[in-house]
Amino acid sequence: MNKKFQFTAVIEKEGDGYVSLCPELDIASQGSSVEEASANLKEAVELFLETASASEVSQRLHKEVFVTRMEVAVG
Repeated sequence: MNKKFQFTAVIEKEGDGYVSLCPELDIASQGSSVEEASANLKEAVELFLETASASEVSQRLHKEVFVTRMEVAVG
């Protein structure tokens, strides 16, 4: 039986491509489109979880990640 996990994916445009980040595990990937960057990040997270020891996963895992927007006044 496969375990299911939910993680955050933050994807942003960088140059001609996209960079994707899973902040809970501090794993990043990239792709030429949002969909490719997302799929590559998913694969990277799956590979990490399949190969890392339980202690490494525990050490890297940030259980509380908040993604929000903020307003900043300048000048």
